[in-house]
Amino acid sequence: MSVNTLEGSTKNQEMEVVLLDLIRALEDGQHGFADIGEHVKDPALKRYCLAESLKRASFRADLEAELHRAGMADIKEPGTIAGTIRRVWGDLKAKLGAGDHALLETAESGEDEAVHAYRKALKHELPIPIRELLAKQQSHVLSSHDFVKTHRDALAAK
Repeated sequence: MSVNTLEGSTKNQEMEVVLLDLIRALEDGQHGFADIGEHVKDPALKRYCLAESLKRASFRADLEAELHRAGMADIKEPGTIAGTIRRVWGDLKAKLGAGDHALLETAESGEDEAVHAYRKALKHELPIPIRELLAKQQSHVLSSHDFVKTHRDALAAK
C-alpha cells in the first residue's frame, strides 16, 4: 500500500467520523424540533419547528449521500444521549404545563449543540465540496439558533 493510498484512507476515515458526528446532531435536531413543534401553542412557532425538523432530515440525507459516495453503506445513527435527555426534558416540561418560552429554551439548548457540532466539524481538513456543504448547513443552523433565541427572549419579555 502506498503512502498516498494510506493518507487517502486516513482522510476518508476522518471525514466519515466527522460526518457521522454531525448526523447524530442532526438526528437530535430533527426529533427535538418535531417534539417541540407538537407541544408549542403558537401556530407560527409550531410551523417553524416542524419545518426545521424537516430541514434537519434533509441535511442528514445530504451527509448520508456523501458517505454513500465515499463507500459507506447502511448508516444508522440514533442521535446522542444528550439529545434524548433534552427531548425527554422538553416532553416533561410540556406535560407539566410549561409554556412556549420553556419549550424554546429546550430548543435553544439543542441549537447550541448543533452550532458546536458544525464548528467542530469545520475545524477538520475536509474535501472542499464537503466543507462547502457543511458551511451552507452551518449558516442555516446559525440562523435557526438566532430565530429560536430571539423568540424565546420575546416571550420572556411578555
